[in-house]
Amino acid sequence: MNSFYNQDYSREQIDAVLDKIKKCVVNNRYTISLNENRQENIDFINEYNIRSDKQKKILMQLCTEDFCHSLQNTKIGYEYEVLYVFVPQVQLFNADGEEEIIDVYMKFNLIDMPRGSRTVVISFHKRNKSIDYLFR
Repeated sequence: MNSFYNQDYSREQIDAVLDKIKKCVVNNRYTISLNENRQENIDFINEYNIRSDKQKKILMQLCTEDFCHSLQNTKIGYEYEVLYVFVPQVQLFNADGEEEIIDVYMKFNLIDMPRGSRTVVISFHKRNKSIDYLFR
């Protein structure tokens, strides 16, 4: 595992992180990055026709056992941010209508703001690297 990955968490700590993420999702205080730097997210959403209601459902089904690790943001000016990686297995239908079980790589940035938290889903695509689950 990459030395920059942190798995030094208790189940209760990740429960709290997940609770914060889900509160953001329920209150529509989240966004999935779909800019030019996140083509992999766009391609994945298009390939499996994952509309916004389905995206929200996938996010709400996350569980503590899906947690892999955290890492520091490496983007200049944002190095203080901690990013959390979860990889759930999700049942999706491809363009041919065939059902697939997909490992979905999700990386979250939780942002505390004066009027409540927001979360940015930086990564939302098929897993493209090996991962280690902390609680499995």
